Amino acid sequence: MKMHQVSDHCYAVINEKNRVCDANSGLINCGGGVVIDTQSDLSHANRMIDLFSKVWPAMPKRVINTHEDADHVWGNQLFDKAEIIAHRSVPERMKQVAEPEESQKLLHSVGKFLTRLMLKTLHPGLAAAGQQLLEDYNFDGIKLVLPTTLFDTKYELNLDGKEVHLIYVGPCHQVGDTIIHMPEEKVVFAGDVLFRQCTPMGWTGSYEKWFQCLDLLIELKPDVIVPGHGPLCGIEGAIEMKAYLQYVRGEAKMSFDQGLTSLDAAKRIEFGPYGEWRAPARLYMNVERAYREFRNEPPDAPWDSSATFDAIFQVAKSKGITPEF
Repeated sequence: MKMHQVSDHCYAVINEKNRVCDANSGLINCGGGVVIDTQSDLSHANRMIDLFSKVWPAMPKRVINTHEDADHVWGNQLFDKAEIIAHRSVPERMKQVAEPEESQKLLHSVGKFLTRLMLKTLHPGLAAAGQQLLEDYNFDGIKLVLPTTLFDTKYELNLDGKEVHLIYVGPCHQVGDTIIHMPEEKVVFAGDVLFRQCTPMGWTGSYEKWFQCLDLLIELKPDVIVPGHGPLCGIEGAIEMKAYLQYVRGEAKMSFDQGLTSLDAAKRIEFGPYGEWRAPARLYMNVERAYREFRNEPPDAPWDSSATFDAIFQVAKSKGITPEF
């Protein structure tokens, strides 16, 4: 993890491995301090706090969760005196997708030889994802702490006279997707509506909604965007990710019309210039998402996480690359 100053009052902590759970966080060091997203486990959250304390020695007055996923909210408990702000959908969604018990069980299972062997036999992709997570994460001791200040479409903060705009843009990646814009300093904290130099994963939403959000990022004309995952960028990050999603949707439509399954389509579709991104086999999720739209399925149709990681694993193996999540 490294901290970067991105404007006069904005900072970012970047997880440089840029794999699953390697989420970024932000700090606005005025108006009592605002932390944006709180990391994936207590160790990473404490490291983030240590880094931010170099420029903001007190605990922040506010925390913003950009959406409900575990890797952005599991450090909330360390900010027990802070106001936690999020979109109105986030508390209930956190109960559905961010309860720590299943992830704790997974890491305990892959940490033991016999249970790891059994899991590899039943779900090789899930086992591989668990082993990757075990390299960097420990989910023990996590308690789900929900946001208490909720908003619908927009929410504004006045931090010592500086405006900060929370804009609800979901569902794109998840239901509660929110971006944080500090117009005076031309900075946007994008959460997981933007992945940078790693393949995006979308759990709830639609391609069109995601395109609209990426267009908004471009229209805001920030000098710096802090993505939910990956290195800092400007609007080129949003442009590149939109191009990726357009490419995948187009390729997926041809495969769908030919009667291929989403898994077979993902094995067939070339990574192209995006093969250098981390976890390129996540392509499967974006193909399957397109297929759901072609079948007119609801954007919040649930995912079988075990089957999803197994499919990503199969795509990687079919293309002769090491599975990465």
